[in-house]
Amino acid sequence: MVRHNNQLPDNLPQLQNLIKRDPESYKEEFLQQYQHYKSTLEVFRLEPTQFNKSLDELVIFLAQVAHCYPSDLKTYPQEIVDILQTHNVILDNEMRMTFCKTLIQLRNKSLLEPTALLSLFFELLKCQDKVLRQFLQTHIITDIKNINAKHKNAKVNAVLQNFMFSMLKDSNVRAAKMSIDIMIELYKKNIWNDIKTVNVIATGCFSKITKVVVASLKFFLGTDPEEKESDDSDSSDDEPSMKEIMMANKVNKKTKKRQKQLKKAKQSFVKAKKKKSLAPQYNFSALHLIHDPQDFAEKLFKQIQNNNDRFEVKLMILDVVSRLIGLHSLFLLNFYPYIQRFLHPHQREVTKLLQFIAQASHELVPPDVLEPVLKTLVNNFITERNSADVMAIGLNTVREICTRCPLAINEDLLEDLTRYKHYKERSVMMAAHSLIGTFRRIMPELLHKKDRGRPTEANVMIKSSKYGEIRASEFIPGAEVLYDRQAEDTEETNDSDGEDDDEWIDVSESDEEEISENESTAESEQTMKSSAITENEIDENLTLLDNEKNTGEADDKKRKTDKVSREEIALTKQQKKAQKLEKKAKYKSERNEELTAERKAKASKISTERLFTDKDFRKIDVALAKQEITYIKRGIKRTHDQIETDQKGELVKLSDIENIYKKRKHDKTARQKSVKKGQKERDKFGFKNRRQNPLCSTTNREKKKTKAFGMLKHKLKAKVKRSFRDKQIALKNHLIKQRKLK
Repeated sequence: MVRHNNQLPDNLPQLQNLIKRDPESYKEEFLQQYQHYKSTLEVFRLEPTQFNKSLDELVIFLAQVAHCYPSDLKTYPQEIVDILQTHNVILDNEMRMTFCKTLIQLRNKSLLEPTALLSLFFELLKCQDKVLRQFLQTHIITDIKNINAKHKNAKVNAVLQNFMFSMLKDSNVRAAKMSIDIMIELYKKNIWNDIKTVNVIATGCFSKITKVVVASLKFFLGTDPEEKESDDSDSSDDEPSMKEIMMANKVNKKTKKRQKQLKKAKQSFVKAKKKKSLAPQYNFSALHLIHDPQDFAEKLFKQIQNNNDRFEVKLMILDVVSRLIGLHSLFLLNFYPYIQRFLHPHQREVTKLLQFIAQASHELVPPDVLEPVLKTLVNNFITERNSADVMAIGLNTVREICTRCPLAINEDLLEDLTRYKHYKERSVMMAAHSLIGTFRRIMPELLHKKDRGRPTEANVMIKSSKYGEIRASEFIPGAEVLYDRQAEDTEETNDSDGEDDDEWIDVSESDEEEISENESTAESEQTMKSSAITENEIDENLTLLDNEKNTGEADDKKRKTDKVSREEIALTKQQKKAQKLEKKAKYKSERNEELTAERKAKASKISTERLFTDKDFRKIDVALAKQEITYIKRGIKRTHDQIETDQKGELVKLSDIENIYKKRKHDKTARQKSVKKGQKERDKFGFKNRRQNPLCSTTNREKKKTKAFGMLKHKLKAKVKRSFRDKQIALKNHLIKQRKLK
């Protein structure tokens, strides 16, 4: 190998390349450069604010070859760390960035501990250099991700988390904000998704810095899942498809490098396909991981009352508090009167405030606390002086509150609200119908009899619970289906035929026959009694009339007795009718109770006797669905459109409150879309060929329509009636022509 010693001191990249190939041969040159580095460093320490180009180059050179001479460069990483610790604020921006990049290179070569480097970088976040802060943030996240790639490094994580916790309390705004951003990013990437991280971020909600408070609140509120889906779709659209990669490989020159790239692309494509086919995984919300949610909610609510923050920040705090109350069933009774003051149609962001009230309601909230909220809501929103949209939003909010806390509303108020089902505006009418539908599922006895609808097999089982009542079920609902072996066998045969899900349960007519027989016997007994009563009354009246025939007052008494007898007969008829209805209702309720008791006994027995398989649970689900849509009286099945499922989630969607049934105005893009759809469906304009055989030839008349006018001009002239002179000229010309031919 030819050595160019005279050129190497000036050409550091060339020397760097040669050292990496053969470190021992070029050790003298390296030591020469190392001595030069030490002397320039001493000069730099005298004026740390100035940019030193030679030091800049030497620092990068030593970082590149540090792994070749580890014994000689033992103190080198610590020297750079000391410079940044002592002069971090006054250093030149370029020099500071060079030192940081040097330390990152040393860290990548495992010549520096991660805790020492990351703690230094956290301190550097205080510098007034935006580019450096962003660079450090990305490196911190990637480095922590790489540390926890194979397995969680608890020791390093604990040190860094403690350091970040101290950084949150720092007076420097930029450092505190950057540290909270890093922690949130690490939680989102499932690197630091433990309870400690969540509770450290929770302390950021009580920071004196508004930016830190907002970032912490946004973390607990989370992002919109629809936005995530759109982001994923955008990223997938940007990636090249497998067809494009294959085509590029066909066209381009076939090299080993390209073959490797194609192989990697195929592997990544297969992985992506597998990921899409897998079921989605859902993580617990960060609000579930808070140590003391009651104390956290109380502190946040106190912060709203004490601090004079912006309206947007207050809304975010109220949202977090309402979610905490709903998720953990907390008691924060001052929360409801506080929001009650703002429940007016003209209030800014009033729909969000209505959403918070609905989120904060749960079964353990005392009905006395929520009743005044509902009354103000009804008085301010659900009145005819407001627009139909405002009324519909008010009814939707009442529905959402009552879904979570049914005891909050009384029977009289509910009856008043259900009367809006006949309102002239469709949006209000539909909102009232949805409220009725909700109470049919959760508490049908509060509704008026005509609003309850025909009872189904599932509705009979519903029993309203009292305040604070806990019901521990001794069985799996719907397990009575598995009790009867014959029913199981028939379902298995249906599964083999492939018609299991399409068949419905038919209620046997034996129960109906029993009911009709009992009713007929009761009616016959009542008619016999009534006939006996009427005969006795008639006999008494006749004897009275015979005795008083000769007296002058016979006519008056007769009229009186007739009147009394008519009134008594009418009263007896009404009493009979009432008694009949009472007996019928009593018999039905007793019969329903017997059926439910029988079902419960069967379900509890089968639940204790055996372990259920997936197939059994599938059968139970099918049976429960059938009960939802089968009427109790004659086994009549409703259509699927009439089934209303209770979709009560942990959080209230704003769309559920703002859901107004009305024909909305379409924007330009929607109109264009509908026009294009209509154009595709309709027939093409123009001449329609009505022939049976479309391949047959056309007539001359039809052909004429497609010809050019110049070809038809002379033919059109011939049709005009010629004058006598024209005929003479034509004849003359014809005769001359004939003569010439002869």
